[in-house]
Amino acid sequence: MVKIVGIDPGLAETGIGIVWGRPRAVAGFAHGTIRTPKTDHQAHRLNQIHDRILKTLKQEAPDLMLVEDIFSLGKYPKSGISLGKVAGVVLLAGAQAGVPSLEVQVREAKQVLTGNGNATKEQVEIAVRQHLNLKEPLRPLHVSDALALALIGLFRFETIIKK
Repeated sequence: MVKIVGIDPGLAETGIGIVWGRPRAVAGFAHGTIRTPKTDHQAHRLNQIHDRILKTLKQEAPDLMLVEDIFSLGKYPKSGISLGKVAGVVLLAGAQAGVPSLEVQVREAKQVLTGNGNATKEQVEIAVRQHLNLKEPLRPLHVSDALALALIGLFRFETIIKK
């Protein structure tokens, strides 16, 4: 049995999804969100995210961590820079915990789970619920995005580890 952690980085909210099982067979899952107040200084917020991810990785001892690769919209370059900082502290936590990490592009994650690289966040959430046999919607959507990454890691674990 393997355990995979998926992380959807965000400064205000970082989604965490954990799945365990065998490729194509989910035995269980867990999820959560790290929220940081906008009133805190950015360095403090990044430290909070880092510490919570590191603690989670040490407690869960996953076999692999998948992190959503950062992209930036031309209209909002500062947002991309901020997300890059969050992804950096997440990847650092993974290295400090000794967990192999892989970044996955959003379009690839959408393609794997929905069959459509241009799927909406809501379509990804529905696909995640179907894989986990859930009836109730997953909220916030950062959680379903993180679980989507964890599912991809579970589905592709043997291929990823051989690389």
